[in-house]
Amino acid sequence: MKSPFLAAMEQRVLLADGAMGTLLHSRGVAQHACLEALVLDEPEMVRRVHGDYIAAGADIIETDTFGANRFRLARHGLESKVRDINFKAARLARDAREIHGHPVFVAGAIGPTGRMLATAGDVRPGEVRAAIREQAEALLEGGVDLLILETFPDIAELREAILAIKSACDLPIVAQLTFQRDGRTYAGEPPDEVANIASALGADVAGVNCSLGPQSALDVIDQMAANTAIRLSAMPNAGLPKFMDGRLVYPATPDYYAEYAKKLVLAGANIVGGCCGTTPEHTSAMREMLAGEWNTRGRATVARGVTSPPITVRGPETAPDTVDEDRPRTLREKLAAGEFVVSIELDPPRGLNPRKAIEGAAHLKALGADCINIGDSPMARVRMSAIALSVLIEQRVGIETIIHFTSRDRNLMAIQSDLLGAHALGIRNVIALTGDPPSGGDYARATGVWDVDSIGFIRILKMLNRGTDWAGNSIGKGTDFFVMCAANPTADDVALEVDRVKRKIEAGADVLMTQQIYSAEILESFLERLGPIEIPLLVGIMPLQSHRHTEFIHNELAGVFVPEDVRERMRLAGENGVAEGIAQAGELLRACRPLVQGTYLVPSFGRYEVVGELVTMAKSL
Repeated sequence: MKSPFLAAMEQRVLLADGAMGTLLHSRGVAQHACLEALVLDEPEMVRRVHGDYIAAGADIIETDTFGANRFRLARHGLESKVRDINFKAARLARDAREIHGHPVFVAGAIGPTGRMLATAGDVRPGEVRAAIREQAEALLEGGVDLLILETFPDIAELREAILAIKSACDLPIVAQLTFQRDGRTYAGEPPDEVANIASALGADVAGVNCSLGPQSALDVIDQMAANTAIRLSAMPNAGLPKFMDGRLVYPATPDYYAEYAKKLVLAGANIVGGCCGTTPEHTSAMREMLAGEWNTRGRATVARGVTSPPITVRGPETAPDTVDEDRPRTLREKLAAGEFVVSIELDPPRGLNPRKAIEGAAHLKALGADCINIGDSPMARVRMSAIALSVLIEQRVGIETIIHFTSRDRNLMAIQSDLLGAHALGIRNVIALTGDPPSGGDYARATGVWDVDSIGFIRILKMLNRGTDWAGNSIGKGTDFFVMCAANPTADDVALEVDRVKRKIEAGADVLMTQQIYSAEILESFLERLGPIEIPLLVGIMPLQSHRHTEFIHNELAGVFVPEDVRERMRLAGENGVAEGIAQAGELLRACRPLVQGTYLVPSFGRYEVVGELVTMAKSL
């Protein structure tokens, strides 16, 4: 007899619920708590989450068991509670279904053990298979209707999980992997390949969940649908998170998310739902959007002016040994002389070859750029060291660089050691950043350090300039770092952002650089709230590429706002999006010129040649 779940999926698209973990955190659960243990310790809290998603219109609710395998529970000393936690979690979800009286399906959630990764330790595939089977048997005993494998990093561990379940029961299996920004798994496998392998192993549905936002998930589903016959599911995050005010913030609104739910269904998804950052409000918006008639494939027939304050450029805190009158002027000297400066942001390569970045820097130097910004594993994705690429560019191209340096990846000792090494290699310009959370990038299980935030980091830099380390120990001659700090004029909590910027300046920042903006009025309003500052200000500008790119920036990047009129112009531009984006960036640059002392331009998708026109324009202002 066919499973009721599979029968229902033949008749209509099914709507899965949203996040469990991030929703529990937003309701007061500590970040480092064992979320799965809540089914024993705080069952009513978990039951309310299920109830909220049922009330929002979900067809599928998932148990609070993502990490309830013996390996993950051992981190909390709970490895002996595998059966208890999984059984109770299934019962809680079933209880919520009975209380609300809606015929939803209860899915047993199973996440990866994390023990098959090269960095995780010597655990054999058979041990992973045994752990997944143990969890599946307890969920089966608890009465789940299907099993959902989530956030698996590659096909190797997914294979063991599917085989474990097939050896334990005949429940339907939804097999979902997480994909990197290049559209491949951590092991480099393309979407259609993993979907076909999952199908061959016996999964009933294959799909994507977690680390990607809706746009990237759509790309994955497009590839799967074009080359596979298995039914598909998509449960992306609510965009890429940012760490704000001590918490992760996900930017995608329910309305935006719902629009992409429809696109995912039209692309071939038979199940849509949400992962990190989504809420019952996202589920409700998707329920409303997906109302209509559905065919058996699961495709839809969708129905129905501040003046510039005086600027002071702080000089070096230690005198140089010699003065070479023939050497090029530094960024610090150009700003002190009142020259409008232009920096371009380049990302380090994902691998060993820096040629593209070096060639890009040379091209931009020829156009008149003053310096090159180099990201520090931006978006929490592994790239070549910013310090290494900076040295290569300065040596081979002869243009000054600014390294982005985050406190995310290093403890206090490593921060200072790396800074001293960078200084010895000739690096002088540093923008002090807190950094994106690693869990928002390619390494969901990576952890951040954050011994200090960007404010504390600025203090470290200034102490090194004065000849002492953080502990007050002498380092001999002081360093000569020119210290930049960041500001976000479009922050959700502008008052908090203004306060943090003031504290950064008080800590000793020499230059203020804004995150990318798309409105001079927003910058002007932010500066009015900030009040007069006595250090130079560089405005961040990222030219838009297309309407789709614009909607991604606005809806899936936390802390970035694109005004409606800008988004509409990009929509009307159609295939001329690149030209329209450059034109708008030029207009913005001219409008901001009275307010700032320079700009840093951010090329989208590494296309540095696109901003060349803006470099020439900026140098003529």
